Amino acid sequence: QVQLVESGGGRVQPGGSLRLSCAASGSIFGRLPMAWYRQAPGNGRDLVAVITSGGSTHYADSVKGRFTISKDNAKNSVYLQMNSLKPEDTAVYFCNANQWWGKGTLVTVSS
Repeated sequence: QVQLVESGGGRVQPGGSLRLSCAASGSIFGRLPMAWYRQAPGNGRDLVAVITSGGSTHYADSVKGRFTISKDNAKNSVYLQMNSLKPEDTAVYFCNANQWWGKGTLVTVSS
């Protein structure tokens, strides 16, 4: 059984930064791509960023240059550094690995 637990969400003013963390249990880490998705109120769940087992990254156009995905294999963790946050980044952010999902962490960008 795989568990993904997100942390680091909260409220921040526009232009601010947050760092999300996802701790993974089980034997998947290092073998599967890890991703962050987000879901804003009334919207579907959208891909934000992906990091492959080899460390290659891919970002949604809306976050390129502002968000950075990274991972620490020794800690079985993946991170999302979010800078220059905008109100439209407000959403529940989910960690994903293949068919497994975390429960999400809420990010609110508001003045």
